[in-house]
Amino acid sequence: MTDVLLAVGTRKGLFVGRRGGGDWQFDGPHFNAQAIYSVGIDTRRETPRLLAGGDSSHWGPSVFHSDDLGATWQEPTQPAVKFPRDTGASLERVWQLHPAGPAAPGVVYAGTEPGALFRSEDGGETFELVRPLWDHPTREKWMPGGGGLAVHSVITDPRDADAVTVAVSAAGVFRSLDGGASWAPSNTGVQATFLPDPYPVFGQCVHKIAQDAVNLDRLYLQNHWGVYRSDDTGASWTSIGEGLPSDFGFPVVAHPRRPDVAYVFPLNADEDRVPAGRRCRVYRTDDAGATWQELGAGLPEGAHYGTVLRDALCVDDSDPAGVYFGNRNGEVFASADDGDRWRQIASHLPDVLCVRAAAIV
Repeated sequence: MTDVLLAVGTRKGLFVGRRGGGDWQFDGPHFNAQAIYSVGIDTRRETPRLLAGGDSSHWGPSVFHSDDLGATWQEPTQPAVKFPRDTGASLERVWQLHPAGPAAPGVVYAGTEPGALFRSEDGGETFELVRPLWDHPTREKWMPGGGGLAVHSVITDPRDADAVTVAVSAAGVFRSLDGGASWAPSNTGVQATFLPDPYPVFGQCVHKIAQDAVNLDRLYLQNHWGVYRSDDTGASWTSIGEGLPSDFGFPVVAHPRRPDVAYVFPLNADEDRVPAGRRCRVYRTDDAGATWQELGAGLPEGAHYGTVLRDALCVDDSDPAGVYFGNRNGEVFASADDGDRWRQIASHLPDVLCVRAAAIV
């Protein structure tokens, strides 16, 4: 069985799990009492680099990195992510740490609150603001969602290092084809049930986006009400929520190698944010959203109230793929077979905010 590293960011620190020979062992918390909203695992290096976005109530937000699988951590002497003085903004937290693909070695993107994108060219040690998105003409009309105004999703196209897609809560999806020099809204077909115009050019409350591993023009989107698919890299979107117990939820992830396979964790409603039907269940599509399969073997039976947040569901790059999720009950569940069977691998943790996994040598 492939060795896997699993990073679990919680409200009170980072826990790092390793699976060797089928057994899981966790250490931590690293960054005790800090909320860890974002984790990145950069596997482009000989030894993976771990990146963690910490949020200390005393010292403020920071980005840390480890080159020894979490045994030790380094923090830059100057803030890694900092808004230029002329923006009049200050960093509240880092919501996303995304190592770009092999076509852009060393490049790491950080999505932040307030809603901005930062770019690093040294593996995540220092970042610069991507000004064209910050200065986008629609920005003055961007409105915060329930969790704030944040760039929380970043997708880089493996075929083209200049193609970058981001999701902003609650402004929608924006796409750049020129390395961030210009940005265009990409929300056609995505409904905003809370606005007078239900299909605006921008203003959707997108919760998460993911890219198909094989058909790279295909994207998946979990909205504030609505699950969607795009077959043209985000230019237009089609609803694929039929067959789910609810199309409200936060995370969506794509299988790391199988085409047309994606996972969601439905919640009851925006005003009742618990698992749909009070049942702890992941749903998988094997046909790009035409149908959905309930995955529950090994998951808790009976009434369950563990909400899964936007970055608390992930996959690794094993074969078959490992699938993982953590919830606000402090439980972590894992599947080693594409989601067919599950087992609980951690409990009684603080509120789980994000999970990231990767196969390691």
